[in-house]
Amino acid sequence: MPDKPAYPVQLIQPDGRRVLDREHAALVADIGPAELRALYEDLVVSRRIDTEATALQRQGQLGLWPPLLGQEAAQVGSARALHPDDYVFCSYREAAVAYCRGVNPRELTRLWRGAAHSCWDPEAVRMTNPNIVVGAQGLHATGYAYAAHLDGAEIATLTYFGDGGSSQGDIAEALGFASSWSAPVVFFCQNNGWAISAPVRVQSATPIVRRAYGYGIPGVQVDGNDVLAVLAVTRQAVGRARSGGGPSFIEALTYRMGPHTTADDPTRYRAAAETEEWKRRDPIDRLRRLLEREDLYDSVFERSVAERADTVAEQVRTATIEMPDPAPAELFEHVYSTPHPLVTEERREYLRYLTGDPGAVPVHEGARP
Repeated sequence: MPDKPAYPVQLIQPDGRRVLDREHAALVADIGPAELRALYEDLVVSRRIDTEATALQRQGQLGLWPPLLGQEAAQVGSARALHPDDYVFCSYREAAVAYCRGVNPRELTRLWRGAAHSCWDPEAVRMTNPNIVVGAQGLHATGYAYAAHLDGAEIATLTYFGDGGSSQGDIAEALGFASSWSAPVVFFCQNNGWAISAPVRVQSATPIVRRAYGYGIPGVQVDGNDVLAVLAVTRQAVGRARSGGGPSFIEALTYRMGPHTTADDPTRYRAAAETEEWKRRDPIDRLRRLLEREDLYDSVFERSVAERADTVAEQVRTATIEMPDPAPAELFEHVYSTPHPLVTEERREYLRYLTGDPGAVPVHEGARP
């Protein structure tokens, strides 16, 4: 992996033409027509999941949703570079990564509906649940990666964070630890241009990837709207980690087309012209244009992808609307891995409150007032 790339790695131009880059093209030489089509389907389905969840929030079915519109290539390309036994530590926007890792679409909104503490079983797909504490996952990933190394597991650990998260002390500490102990972790920064309302220029005066150089960690900047380029550089970093080469840093240059979360209004702080400019670099349109150039896109394929996207969206919608409310006592479950006296007491007090009887301690935890 180059230490100081002169420009972001790119393999597909916005108009669909391929870029001559022998080094990185060789990393995705196995991606033929079937694989390109599969990547396109992943991108379309991921966007459909996102737009469906956003609509559900607007309709009052979800409390919150962090849209990933425009960032599909960064997530799909990196996720598809991973091996089944690699482990992912996400932030809160990686629904496309979760889909690619095999998370059941019916589980994607459980946390955001307020029906559970988490969405899916992390061990089943080797990916953590959405993490709202900005930057904390960098430390978790580094610790896990180092522990896995001590156990002799030849795996890679990948952690996602944004340009805003890169300014958190947790990420700085994680970079320092990973470098000092050669932890097999890949730091994947989705630089989407905005940390809520703060533009990236106030996060860093230089490209964010250069922060890695100060820790002695090799890094690369990639066109985050180019799914093939992201796949290539992530394969390179994952291979480095799995072979004992230590940590790597990837800065994927992309753009958050929608709001930071559904509680945000981006029109208050960014110009419409900026968004329009990035629409011309849309990751789905880019890959579709490549498929068209190479005679891999027709009405039959288009229809099959749309049907798949509609099926997944229906699963998300139906599961969300039909999701049962949890029993009150479930609020206190799985807070700690073992019983904790303070949580136990809080649970008892809450159940007393629900029953309206200050002297009662209900034994049926599903009881409602």
